[in-house]
Amino acid sequence: MQTGYYAATGGMVAQFNRMDTIASNLANANTTGYKRDQLITGDFARLFKTAQSELPIANQTEEAAQYFNRALSRVPQITDAYTDQSLGAMQRTDNTFDMALSKEGQFFAVNTPQGVRLTRDGTFTINDEGKLVNKQGHEVLSADYFQTKTAITFTPQDSVVTIDKNGQISTNVPGSTQMVANKKLLIAEPQNIRALKKEGDNLYIPDPADPLTPLAQSGSVMQGFVEKSNVNAVNEMIALVEANRLVGMYQKAMDSQMNDLNRDAIEKIAVTRR
Repeated sequence: MQTGYYAATGGMVAQFNRMDTIASNLANANTTGYKRDQLITGDFARLFKTAQSELPIANQTEEAAQYFNRALSRVPQITDAYTDQSLGAMQRTDNTFDMALSKEGQFFAVNTPQGVRLTRDGTFTINDEGKLVNKQGHEVLSADYFQTKTAITFTPQDSVVTIDKNGQISTNVPGSTQMVANKKLLIAEPQNIRALKKEGDNLYIPDPADPLTPLAQSGSVMQGFVEKSNVNAVNEMIALVEANRLVGMYQKAMDSQMNDLNRDAIEKIAVTRR
């Protein structure tokens, strides 16, 4: 295979993956609490330098020289992906059960059929059983959930509900304005945020090795607000146009390699001298 064709093919595949990621970001630009994804593009030489000490091949040998094919050293490819956990804009809603977290790396916890999941989407509501749930109907967990296994519940008499910056919920005594403490929200701050995996529905799968210890003083809960996504639609559109143009450039390079250069080679080889 012609090395130029291989390099162009690798670059095109990398841009296709990039376009898929950008499209996903744009589709979720208005999703509450969504965090944009980003891809890292590298090349074979970079990967080799990272892993050469782990390879069972001694340096400065014929085998090493054969492995390190310099013709492939600059083929672009996706080497890593990460989620940008920077804060989105805070939007005031004045809804009692809308909550936002004003600090990076902190999450609400919800109980799903697949297990406990984390989320930045604080658009909560009360279900028919009086439990605090998220948009998908998953139960929002309290700080003492792992000890008591009880839900955050409210009664029809709880006409006033306040939530302080640490997630402590208070409700009024029926028929009065006196407030009493209810449950406290489970606000978690994973130690290794890169280990979180997106599951869909704005949920993250926590690392099993990282215990979900509730923060005693999170200082980040904002009642009556929601956090918008951190996707900048203008920047994503610029990146999408750039990726699309690069695909076109790689396509022209592939066409030149397979058609123009081959045709020229065939014509020259076919010439016979008398």
